Amino acid sequence: MEITWYGHSCFRLTERNFATVVTDPFDNTVVGYDALKLKAEIVTVSHDAPGHNNVDAVKGTTHPLNGAGEFEIGGVFITAVQTMGNGKKNKDKARNTLYVFDYDGITVAHLGDLQEAPTQSEVEALGTVNVLLVPVGGGGSLNAAKAAEVVSLLEPNIVIPMHYSTPDAKLNLDSLNKFLKEMGLSKIDAQPSLKITRSGLPDETKVVVLDYQKG
Repeated sequence: MEITWYGHSCFRLTERNFATVVTDPFDNTVVGYDALKLKAEIVTVSHDAPGHNNVDAVKGTTHPLNGAGEFEIGGVFITAVQTMGNGKKNKDKARNTLYVFDYDGITVAHLGDLQEAPTQSEVEALGTVNVLLVPVGGGGSLNAAKAAEVVSLLEPNIVIPMHYSTPDAKLNLDSLNKFLKEMGLSKIDAQPSLKITRSGLPDETKVVVLDYQKG
């Protein structure tokens, strides 16, 4: 399968003979980046905010998903787990939905705008995660230190950071470097997309940085 990043929290997941997924399509007038011109049968929305809920930007969508449940669409098994803001400070914050996509045994988890490390029951609901799409730039979601904590909790094979400051982002977020330092890494060269096979998954957790593509 192939994973492509379009900026912020928006990814496209594709695999031959399976439905295509787009996660958290954004309104580019709010978050920056190029306007999206994507097609997908499945669009997931982690929470109702302009940086994450612009379903109309994706053509051909037959299955918009925005809440908890289990779904099988076009050969893709999807587990959606709802999380709430923790503590008094966050009680008024919007709910957030985490999604795990199972493409014939390769599982990809998208954490949306997760604010706190998931609870034990949420971790169990997510199941085994091969590829973790994790927010790392703060700004209402996980900061670098909390993102690194979530990585150690879920123990994925591959980590792809999202939701951080870039030259085209309009939102005030932290840089990717903070997360890389938390993970004990220096600079990583970005690649245009990630192609994965089950046999090609690394044994040790590996961080992969994607270069955002033009929508």
